Amino acid sequence: MSVSLYGNLFFVIVEIVMAIYTSSQAVLLDAIYDGVEFCMLLPSLFLIPLLYKPSNEKHPFGYMQIESMFVVVKGITMTGVTVGLILNNIEIMIHGGRKVAFDTIAWFELFAFFLGITVSIYLKYKNRLMDSPLITMEMEGWEIDSIASFGMAIAFFLPVLLPFPWFRPITPYLDQIITVTLSIFMLPTPIKTVITGLRDLFLIPPEEETVDEIKETIEPVLNAYGYKKLYYDILRTGRKLWISVYITFDKDLVSITRFKIVQNFCIQALAKKYTDFYFELLPDIVFTTDDEALTNHIVNQSEEVDQNAKFAD
Repeated sequence: MSVSLYGNLFFVIVEIVMAIYTSSQAVLLDAIYDGVEFCMLLPSLFLIPLLYKPSNEKHPFGYMQIESMFVVVKGITMTGVTVGLILNNIEIMIHGGRKVAFDTIAWFELFAFFLGITVSIYLKYKNRLMDSPLITMEMEGWEIDSIASFGMAIAFFLPVLLPFPWFRPITPYLDQIITVTLSIFMLPTPIKTVITGLRDLFLIPPEEETVDEIKETIEPVLNAYGYKKLYYDILRTGRKLWISVYITFDKDLVSITRFKIVQNFCIQALAKKYTDFYFELLPDIVFTTDDEALTNHIVNQSEEVDQNAKFAD
């Protein structure tokens, strides 16, 4: 994570210098995005020990909600920045566009592509044994940045590759067109991040695809043991899933040993798809009118026993 942090800081400094030197809005977009990433990554580095602390009475879901809060702040910030850049570039295009040093930017983006790939390979190598979701997320982020840098390099090489008269009128608008196109493609990601983070903060069940995938993983195991009447309680805090499955029984008999065996099989099935989760299998105790009558009968009997005991004394 320190390598990712320092690599991000290096990128931010170089991109800010390059954005000032070339006046490129596309490079500025990269610099702002990487700057937000750095601001979010710096505090999260110090919060990593908290994320792996076990849950307790004061924090029944552990400290994972802190991560969800950071995700929401990051998503809102990136959404605001992206929308602002889109509006700014549209305004520049209305006023005739702006020419930039295309070849300089192209070579810089090509350098950024190779550097991003190098960091991605390093993180992948280090994550082979740890299998950390946090490092996986960082690795994917570097891969996305590398692909975007490669695409920008090709786009900025176009004036060199296409030295034709018909392409010259487009040249002043090329930087803005690339920036707006990238922003539109990138905008759904922070919006989705905000929605996901808010769902986690308010303990709303995760997206339907995740819920369906969990059910498809668990139900074959439970059905094999004859458990059909199931009720799911699924939450997500940060990267951790909390899965509770309640089983309704037709008979007043529960085998604890059988329950443990089935629960272990469910955990093994889930572990193939998820790295951080908590799973519990529980009997569904529904309080009905008959149960209320039975409870009253037991209470009355207990009171009679207490009165007889006092009389005996």
